[in-house]
Amino acid sequence: MEGVKEKQGQLVFGLDIGTRSIVGTVGYLNGGKFHVLAQRSREHETRAMLDGQIHDIGKVGETISRVKEQLEEDLGRELTEVCIAAAGRVLRTVTTYVEHSFESDREITQEDVYSLCTMGVEKAYEEFQNSNTDTDMKFYCVGYTAMRYYMNGYQMGNLEGHKAKTIAVDLIATFLPDDVVDGLYKAVELAGLHVANLTLEPIAAIQVAIPEKFRMLNMALVDVGAGTSDISITKEGTITAYGMIPVAGDSLTDILVQHCLVEFEMAEQIKRKCRTQETIEYEDIMGLPQTIKADEVLELLDSEIERMTQLVSDTIKELNGDKPVSAVFVVGGGGMVPGYTEKLAEKLGIVKERVAIRGQEVMQSIVFELENARKDAMMVTPIGICLSYYVQSNNFIFVEFNGERVKLYDNGKLSVTDAAMQMQFPNDQLFPRKGEALLFTINGKTRMVRGEQGEAAVIRVNGNEADMYTRVHNGDRIVVTPSTEGEPAVLEIGKLPELGDALQVYVNGRQISLPKTAEVNGHRENEFYRIRSNDDIRIQNSYTVKEIAEFLDVPLGEDIKVNDTAARPDTRVYEHFTVSWNMEKALAQGTYADLPDADMEENAHREGSVMQKAEIVAGEAGKKQETENAREGVSLIQKAETVAGEAGKDQETQTAAADRTDDVTTQLPHPLTVIVNHTSITMQGKASYVFVDVFDYIDFDLGTSASAGRSIVTNLNGRPAQYMEPLSEGDVIEIYWKNMR
Repeated sequence: MEGVKEKQGQLVFGLDIGTRSIVGTVGYLNGGKFHVLAQRSREHETRAMLDGQIHDIGKVGETISRVKEQLEEDLGRELTEVCIAAAGRVLRTVTTYVEHSFESDREITQEDVYSLCTMGVEKAYEEFQNSNTDTDMKFYCVGYTAMRYYMNGYQMGNLEGHKAKTIAVDLIATFLPDDVVDGLYKAVELAGLHVANLTLEPIAAIQVAIPEKFRMLNMALVDVGAGTSDISITKEGTITAYGMIPVAGDSLTDILVQHCLVEFEMAEQIKRKCRTQETIEYEDIMGLPQTIKADEVLELLDSEIERMTQLVSDTIKELNGDKPVSAVFVVGGGGMVPGYTEKLAEKLGIVKERVAIRGQEVMQSIVFELENARKDAMMVTPIGICLSYYVQSNNFIFVEFNGERVKLYDNGKLSVTDAAMQMQFPNDQLFPRKGEALLFTINGKTRMVRGEQGEAAVIRVNGNEADMYTRVHNGDRIVVTPSTEGEPAVLEIGKLPELGDALQVYVNGRQISLPKTAEVNGHRENEFYRIRSNDDIRIQNSYTVKEIAEFLDVPLGEDIKVNDTAARPDTRVYEHFTVSWNMEKALAQGTYADLPDADMEENAHREGSVMQKAEIVAGEAGKKQETENAREGVSLIQKAETVAGEAGKDQETQTAAADRTDDVTTQLPHPLTVIVNHTSITMQGKASYVFVDVFDYIDFDLGTSASAGRSIVTNLNGRPAQYMEPLSEGDVIEIYWKNMR
């Protein structure tokens, strides 16, 4: 906001858009006095406004255009900006306190004071929104008044120029429904004008009617217009309250319309003439000439004046803590009817001399630079609207948000976020949303896997890329494409880290890797099971001796021992346990010798099983004395070869069988560590591994979006690799995408 000094001399156009007429004033502030250069007024041709609210925007816009054209002709210049004031049937006020601290003592500037008041308005708006019960109506702040300033905790009349670390303000903010404010803006826009400042009618009127030197007194200002009576209360040097009632001069005119059988315009003239003429002549709607005495007019209006003043009196007392004020100033045409001030004094219980109409006598600081200037109570509010421009700037701006017009209170730092909040745009559609999370339990402990991140909202202001913090200005076009929700969380049970490490046990002297298993909701599931929400997962960290034999596909013999202690087939075996049993008798009985014939692929598989049996047998043989071990080892190997022969294998020599026995360790499940893209990984659960197995252990995107325009590079120990090429311990692997030319 520009300071008052910077605005000195700037031409200001003030427009009082009243229920009965529109009054325009143009002037400037210089040396503490406001200079009026031009003033024009025009009555509505129809009842386009009722109770201070616009009902026919087009008609009001036409009347504003005519007043504007007349003023432009008087001044010889174009008018583009205008200051206006709002009235209405539903006025709400909020009184709040706000404080601001600096890092150290500093001189307070006009900008600091403005920022403090802006903070107060924002806080008042939040408090009003929280307490507002009219959920179907949108309200906007149309004016505010700083009641008291504080500097370092002490009350201060004016903060500017002082040094302080902490400043604060008691502030009263006023709110009106959206349709009241919106109608005013649209009517002004139809006349080709832009609103430079918006205030409240009682705030505007008090700028002229009650100067600051009188505000130490407990006084009331009543602006009686055609549709509303606006009320302000002063005390202890500040404005303490505002009020408004939807009863004013038009309610008197309506009585004369009915009694005299005339149109509204004629009834309005009769009401005005009763102040200056004893007998009033008029023509009724039948075209017949009629006369009526001024006393008869006042007698007809008496009961309505009683009602009006009673409502005003009750409102004044309510705003003033349930007690009357010391004096009342009345402005506006509706309060000029004879008997109004006397009856208001009677209702308030104060002497009649303390309720008076104020006009020319309160315009001592106004300089009229035009002939035949109007200086009565009708001009107080229009001039006050101009003066309000110098003491506050609470303009509204309009922006377009996704095709809809939205009005924003202009605090000088509006952003896309403010527009989105005003439009009640869902907050979760502004920021990227994660997909649905997956909740489950592992061994009684809750675990959550988050969904994938979605795409952020796409924001454009006037067609240009923007973000939530981009500043917006009047007329900006904002388009927000809502953010998206990511894919829901998906996890196969085999990916759980608890299942990653195999269970290491020793069977007949040989280390065996047993994959850990899991039960889901009481049922065992394989590694490809997709976890669902609320699944209860139990990791099995042990095997029974029988389960180990079944896993190795070898017969379970006699003399079972676990950790060198006699055991049974159902004895549980845990990490690093040792297990042994005598398989010689089981093999001699040919427990696994009656395998049916099968094709070559099955025979190869069975050969592998036999090799695993031979490994265990060889392990058992190794536990005996060296010489005896050698003999029994050869004997058992021969039995293993026999089993392989019965599975459809060709007759082999004892030497070939022994060779297979030497290589048997590679046929058992075992971990394998390789280096992939400079990172060591360990693969588990298989007897042998090929190149393509690596993809199960690395995060590598093989989707079509990743491969577009690129080819994959796969190297093994510095040379191109085949996908089914066997891997060995310590192999160095490179996998990456390469752009194709």
